[in-house]
Amino acid sequence: MLATLSTFWLIVVSLGAASVVVLASIKATELADIIADRTRMGEAVAGAIVLGAATSLAGIVVSVSAASQGDASYAVSNAVGGIAAQTLFLAVADLFYRGPNLEHAAAEPANLFQTVLLIGFLSLPIAAMAGPEAAVWGVHPVSVVMAVAYVVGIKLTTAMRDQPMWRPVKTSATREDAPEDETEAGKPVGRAALQFAGLVALMGLSGWVISQSGAVFIARFGLSSSLVGALGTAVVTSLPELVTTLTAVRRGALQLAVGGIIGGNTFDTLFLVFSDIAYRDGSIYHAAGPTDLFWMATGLLMTVILLSGLILRQREGPARIGVESVLMMLVYATAVSVEVWLRG
Repeated sequence: MLATLSTFWLIVVSLGAASVVVLASIKATELADIIADRTRMGEAVAGAIVLGAATSLAGIVVSVSAASQGDASYAVSNAVGGIAAQTLFLAVADLFYRGPNLEHAAAEPANLFQTVLLIGFLSLPIAAMAGPEAAVWGVHPVSVVMAVAYVVGIKLTTAMRDQPMWRPVKTSATREDAPEDETEAGKPVGRAALQFAGLVALMGLSGWVISQSGAVFIARFGLSSSLVGALGTAVVTSLPELVTTLTAVRRGALQLAVGGIIGGNTFDTLFLVFSDIAYRDGSIYHAAGPTDLFWMATGLLMTVILLSGLILRQREGPARIGVESVLMMLVYATAVSVEVWLRG
C-alpha cells in the first residue's frame, strides 16, 4: 500500500511513524525506571534487559521484514548501523550531562559485563562472514550460538547485579544506583508493566511502517540497501535510544541511560539471528556485502572505545565531555563520510 503513495506522503508517513516511536519511548523510560525501583532490579539491569529490548523492537521489525523479502543487506545494515548510531547517542548524552563525565558517573559492573558481551556478539557474525558458508534449514550455526549466549549472558548479568564480586571506586562524581523513592520498592508492578507492554507493541507497529517505507525508497530511487539501512532506518529506529538516554540523564538515572544503550545494542545483535531465520535463501551472513561488514566493524570499534571509557573513568576536569565520547564521534563521522562520499 505504501508503494502507491507519492514521495511527499511517503515521507509524511515515515516521519509520523518515527514520531510515534519517539513519544512512546519517552513514557517507556519513565515506566522502566519505576519497574527497576519496584522490583529492585536496578537501573543497569533494567536498562539492559527491559528498556534496551523494548526500544529495539522497531528496529528488529525492520530487519526481519527486510530479510523475509530477500534483502539481506538491508536487514544486516539496519542492525549493525543501529548499534553504531546508538553508541554515538551515548556520546551525545555525555554532552548534555552536567557532571564531568557520564561514563565515570555511571560506573556499574553490569554495564561493563554487557559491553564485553556486546563485543563478543559482534565478533561472531564477522567470523561467520569470513568462514565457510554453512546453514541448517537456512540458519547459520552462529545464529544458534548467539541466541543461547544471549540468554546465558542475561542470567549472568542479573546474578552480577544481585551478588557483585567487585565494585567500582566511589568518587565525588559517582552516581549510585539507588531508588529515588524508597517507598516504591515492593509496590505492585502489574499496571506499569501492562502500560509498558502497550507502548512496546505501538513501537513495533511503527517499526513495520518504517521498514516498508525504507523498502519503497530503495526501489523507487535505486538507493543502496546498506545506505538506507545503516544511515536511514537504523538511525530513525534508534531515535528511541537517543530520547530514552537523554530522558534518563535528565532524571538522574545514569545507570539506566548507559545500560539502555549497551543493553539495546546487545539485543540488536539478535536482529541478525531473527533475520537469518527469516531469510530463506541460505545464511544471511554470506548474503550480506562488504559494506555491511564495514558497519559491523565500525560498531565494534566504537564499543571497544566505550568499554575503555567505562574502565578508565576519566576523572573530573574542565572538559564537559569524556575523551571516549570525542573518539566515538570521530569514528562515526569518519564512517558516515566513507559511506556517503567514497562509496557513493
